[in-house]
Parts: sequence; C-alpha cells; structure tokens
Amino acid sequence: MNFKLTYSTMFDPPEALHQQFEAAAAATLGTLGRAHALFVGGADRPGAQRLLKHNPADQRQLLGEFAAATPADVDAALQAAHAAFPAWRRLPAGKRIELLHRAGQLIEERVFALAAALSLEVGKNRMEALGEAQETADFFYKYGQDFEAAGGFEQSLPNDPIRGSISRNRSVMKPYGAWVVITPFNFPLALAGGPVAAALVTGNTVVLKGATATPWAGRLLADCLRDAGLPDGVFNYLSGASGDVGAALIAHPLTAGVTFTGSQQVGMQLAQQLQAGRYPRPCIAEMGGKNACIVSARADLDCASAGIVRSAFGMGGQKCSALSRLYVHEAVAAPLLDRLLQATEAVRIGDPLQRPHWLGPVATASGYSHYTGYVQQLRRDGAEVLSGGEQLRSGDFAHGLYVRPTIAEAPREHALWQVEMFLPILMVHRVATNEQAMQLANDSALGLTAGFYGASDEVDWFHEHIQAGVTYVNRPQGATTGAWPGYQAFVGWKGSGNTGKAIASRYYLPQYLREQSQTVVE
Repeated sequence: MNFKLTYSTMFDPPEALHQQFEAAAAATLGTLGRAHALFVGGADRPGAQRLLKHNPADQRQLLGEFAAATPADVDAALQAAHAAFPAWRRLPAGKRIELLHRAGQLIEERVFALAAALSLEVGKNRMEALGEAQETADFFYKYGQDFEAAGGFEQSLPNDPIRGSISRNRSVMKPYGAWVVITPFNFPLALAGGPVAAALVTGNTVVLKGATATPWAGRLLADCLRDAGLPDGVFNYLSGASGDVGAALIAHPLTAGVTFTGSQQVGMQLAQQLQAGRYPRPCIAEMGGKNACIVSARADLDCASAGIVRSAFGMGGQKCSALSRLYVHEAVAAPLLDRLLQATEAVRIGDPLQRPHWLGPVATASGYSHYTGYVQQLRRDGAEVLSGGEQLRSGDFAHGLYVRPTIAEAPREHALWQVEMFLPILMVHRVATNEQAMQLANDSALGLTAGFYGASDEVDWFHEHIQAGVTYVNRPQGATTGAWPGYQAFVGWKGSGNTGKAIASRYYLPQYLREQSQTVVE
C-alpha cells in the first residue's frame, strides 16, 4: 500500500486501511474480558488486585481485568531491571538497535489490532488510533537510526600537548541504569513507546508504568517487546495508581532516571523530588499545554477553520497539544466564527469504532464530570457559549462518556484562560491588533504548541515573538497539533517541559546518557 500514515496524512486514507481496521476490530471484540498480568523479569506476574477497565463508549462493556501493581511489584520490577542492566549496556549497540527494530516491526505488523484496542480503551476514532499505533513503531525505528548515526555519541578529542608521551582523550556517553517511564492516558502507546525506545537504545533498562485509566496499551507494548526477543528484565511493565505505584517508583533507590508525561503540577513535583536525594537523578518531564492560535486579518479563513476544529476537538481535546485559546482579529472574527460553528455542528459523534464518527467519548469519568463544571464556570463568569456545552445522555449515547464540542467567546479576564481543561472546549477572544493577540497568547505559564494563520510577511514576526516550543503556520491539518517523529520535533517551553530538548530531535537521546571524559597515557 503506497501510503505513509502520519497525523498530517490521516484525513484521506486508502479504502484498504478501513477494511483492515474493521477486520481487526471485529477480532479484538472477541477477546474482551480477559485477565492481563504485569510483566516483570521476562515473565507474566499476576497481581493481588485487579483493575476493571470498561469501554468509555459503552461503560457496560468490560474490556479486561488488569493486574494492579503493589510496592512489592515495584521492587521486583526495579530489581529485575537493575540485574539486567550490566549485560544490556555491554550488548553491542548494533544488536540493541536490531532488537528495537524488530520491536518496531512487530508493532507495525500489529498496527490494526493495536489501533482497535486504543479505540476501545481511550475512545479515539480509528484514524487517531491507527496514527498512534504507527507513531509508536516509528519511534523504535527512528531512535535506533539516530543512535547509530551519532556513533553512540562518542567523540575523540585532541591529544594532550605533552612531549615524550601520547596522552589520548575522548568523551563517551554511558547509560544510567534502570530507567522509569510514567505515561498518561491520552497516548498510552506512543508516549510509552517513545521514551522506552530512547532509554533502551542508549543502554538503559526500563520499568514502564501505564496510566490507571489505560492499562491495556502498555500490556500490548510489553507483548511486542517480549516477542522481539529482549532479554529478561530489560523491559518491565506495571500498571496501578500513581499515588501508590508511581510514588514507589520515584522513591526507589534503584531508579536511575525518569521520563514523565503528564500535568505540570505533577511533573514539577517529580523533578524536584529527583533532585533532592543523595545525588540528583535525571528527570525528563513533558508537561501540559494551554495552546494558543492567532488569526490575523489577512488569514485564509477556510484554512484556519479546518485547522482550528481539528486541533481543538480532535480526540476530544485530550491532547497536550490541543488548541484551547483562539485569538482572532476583530476584522475577521464574525466570518471565522460562522465557519467554526458550522464545522463544529457537523462533527459526527459516536462509537469511535464506527467509520462515520470523528469524535468519540471522553476517555475518563473524571473528564466527563469536569466538562460540566467548566461549562458552568464559563457561563457564570461572563463567557457566551456559542456551540455545545452539554453532555449527551440519551439514545446511543446513554451508556458512554459523550459530550458536545464547545466554543465559548470569553472576556480576557476569565479564569479558564489559564486552566488546562483537556476537553473539547475552545475559548475565543477578539483582538484589535496582532500585537495584542501575541501578548495574550504568551500570557500563560505553559508554552507547548502554538498556531498562526496570516499572510506570508507576518510569519517571521510570529516566530520571533511566540513563546512556544512547537509552532505551526497556515496548517489546515491542525492549528497546534500533529507532530510526527522524523518530521516535527516536539518540545515544551516554560512550564510545558523541563529540559528544553525535543522529542524525536537530535538532542533527545543524549538525555538518557551521562558523559565520561577519558584520558589514557600510552
């Protein structure tokens, strides 16, 4: 099939893609309700307690029973990873890359089954789910290629200028040890697979903790890595509550480093905690977003409307890169809003396994509840809800966590401009100048992604002044969303990230390594 699936190309897939997804979905539905173990030391590990995971599109449907880890399981996983570390780090880089490439191949071979599980577990529509599954495979390919291209990050340095002997110098990068990866619910496969691949290719071993709301994806990733032939203990998978399992992982003395993806509040706490022990431990914290888009008076409004709707409401706004703040020049506000309202009302909502439905349910019961609270707060504090604003409770929606995508025009002092709602809620404000829009766009503690629609001679101005790590200009595929490994690097500024280094960039892998300077006199 001559089609490269990315978040930019998924809007017009070949028919064969739909047929293969539907076959995989039918097969997956026949496996529901099974028990799933943890994966520790190369073997399944049953848990003393279980998480019951139900389909957010129909909460009557049990997807599976998943083992819930305890502090004893945490210790066992880290002991296994620690024991496997010496042999794994000594394994030639080419062999590690070969194993990870095989893992990527298995993910790609299973992409339709993985996507069906993601659609059921998270509520993603089929193309979003397929995109996440393929993105995960691409991480395993790319990081192997990056490590090989960088020569393992070893560098020869000039010899010391000493007469009578040769003093050779070089810089080498070495892995830390047992690396912990903690993932969120919204991209439970890709945001696990990416850092797992990075940690493994650089010679670390891994303990992955999946989100409580989405334990299935991590277990399926564990199956792929097991079947790829990774040695026992090199990769371990746990699921369970962050308050118990996550805290135990962070506090454990064998945890050498952590990659966390989630909220700013939790990420800041973890980063501080990891700096406060006997010695500082590395923490790569990919945190939240309160992403803004500016539409100038000279924008292509059809292009802007398409990109805004896709970024604000794709996957129900449950992306750290989702668009939630729109600043539009008053000269074009009315026609743009007309387009946005028309496009929003046309969004097909329903069971995400079904092809016609673009928007599935909210992934979690807490998000479903928060939606009502945010809509009430919008109205109470002076915003006008232009579209949406209601939970869907009747007919085909009666047993799911469905809400309508919402557009609200709000005064600039409204408190929700500063809150990452993580829901399909777009706030809009009219501005008199581009400069005013930029001031408002930068008025956030977060700085993940940002979008701009305007004339070509306004683009440099936008890039010069916007405070965000990922920018998109005049992009109909998504105003603030759609990064793909190998095409766009992904990094947060300000409170959206603590390293300033982008996922899938040339600067990412060295974060999983520490440098050693070596001098040998011959």
